[in-house]
Amino acid sequence: MQSDTILVTGACGQIGSELVLALRKIHPNVIASDLKDPSGELKESGPFERLDVLHKPGLDALVKKHKITQIYHLAAILSATGEKNPEFAWRVNMKGLRNILDVSVDNHLSKVFFPSTIAVFGPTTPRVNTPQYTVMEPNTIYGISKQAGERWADYYYQKKGLDIRSIRYPGLISYKTKAGGGTTDYAVDIYFEAVEKKAYECFLKEDTVLPMMYMPDAIRGTIMLMETPAEKITIRSSYNFSGMSFAPKDVVVEIQKHIPDFQISYKPDFRQQIAESWPQSIDDSYAAKDWGWKPEFDLAKMTTDMLANIKKQ
Repeated sequence: MQSDTILVTGACGQIGSELVLALRKIHPNVIASDLKDPSGELKESGPFERLDVLHKPGLDALVKKHKITQIYHLAAILSATGEKNPEFAWRVNMKGLRNILDVSVDNHLSKVFFPSTIAVFGPTTPRVNTPQYTVMEPNTIYGISKQAGERWADYYYQKKGLDIRSIRYPGLISYKTKAGGGTTDYAVDIYFEAVEKKAYECFLKEDTVLPMMYMPDAIRGTIMLMETPAEKITIRSSYNFSGMSFAPKDVVVEIQKHIPDFQISYKPDFRQQIAESWPQSIDDSYAAKDWGWKPEFDLAKMTTDMLANIKKQ
């Protein structure tokens, strides 16, 4: 890794803001990029470039300027935000990825990371222990664009020899950044509201089970995948990737162990229908077999860590 220069797009987002810092601990040359201004910690930790992934000449110039050899392409519009503006979400998620893939091939990059999502599955997918290979009929523009992205990723590997790697992220939970417009956002917001107000109004029903993951596991797994020798990678579309599964009512039980007077109410909105089309649990045995994936956090351990860190802030 030491000779690589890494570009992270969407570096100011929920994943990017933490992935950049983690990469910089193990690698000296990491360029963060986004359309938004970076936070203090991200800005102070290393170089930042303003980048619009829809502007291919600007992307190509940036890759050449810094002699980029790897890209982690995180810039995307998420599920709930995407449903409000489907055309914009499709353009950012699809055209942005295609620009990354083309520029990577043209400049002979060694590796590219593309994040997919459990939203590639749909209401006809088996919901319990969802297999790696199964029916995929997504019904959100986010899921549709990411499923198409998986096919493009595999195509560029097969036809152009691009070493592209991907994982299907479940809902991601972090105390460092507020959630960014996804259907699983409640699992972040609930902790902040528990500390600040001791009450939360949830936009999903109490028994809505979804796959989730604590951000330290997500970051560790992403870097593990990218550091695995190419010959061990058997899936070039996207790997199933799992941490834990729970419903809002399960989070309440864990929070009340730390904040006994915490109260919750439920007011399901349009995100309930999205959640009901997604898996409840994920079979990630290919990730375990190919690159040794195993999560470290369960709901209880995550809750303790989340609440402690939010109180510190």
